Amino acid sequence: MKILGLNASPRGKESRTLQLVRWVLEGAEADGAKTELVDICQLDIGYCTACGTCYAKGECVLADDFVVLFEKMMEADGLVLGSPNYIDQVTAPMKAVFDRCADIIHCQMFSGKYGCSVCTAGGSGQDDVVKYMNHVLTNLGATAIGGIGVAVASDPSALHNARPQALALGKKLAESVQGRHSYREQDEIHLQRREYFCRLVRTNREIWPHEYEWYVQMGWMKD
Repeated sequence: MKILGLNASPRGKESRTLQLVRWVLEGAEADGAKTELVDICQLDIGYCTACGTCYAKGECVLADDFVVLFEKMMEADGLVLGSPNYIDQVTAPMKAVFDRCADIIHCQMFSGKYGCSVCTAGGSGQDDVVKYMNHVLTNLGATAIGGIGVAVASDPSALHNARPQALALGKKLAESVQGRHSYREQDEIHLQRREYFCRLVRTNREIWPHEYEWYVQMGWMKD
């Protein structure tokens, strides 16, 4: 069982979002998970150009660090997304990662994975950013098991007080990977999205051969 944490705060070791991600990973480790933390602000992740090459070939025309990050995400059983609130959204590095995941969404490549999200904010908006990141996880095919948002400016003790909740979230993530929790509502959402993209890929099979072959290989579509 491997849990991968992604921190999208540019503040390095001073990042309070980083601390939240670490606590979630610590909670997962206590339940037997092997964890890894990636600071995506230290990676070279270019912006998606919407060229469609990933749909057709399963490759990206941009030669940067996303290839390695993609491999890490595919190898992981669980994901922890962490970003501070920048004007009611994730930071630019996290959004760049999301935008490069178009092929993952079409192919629902994170099917069977579980994830959660954490966010820090000065005064407000943290819960909306958590909701957005969990929505992205669901779009990618993963099951979102919860999240934590902390407003740090209005209460200096808020971050420290969130530690037990973060540890519990990590434990729940590990337990979910082990099949100890059920998410029937999301199971139905995943089925509907897979059927939708199956129809989309079948319609475009001539220009998206990679994605068509993926669905056939996964047994989600008959050749």
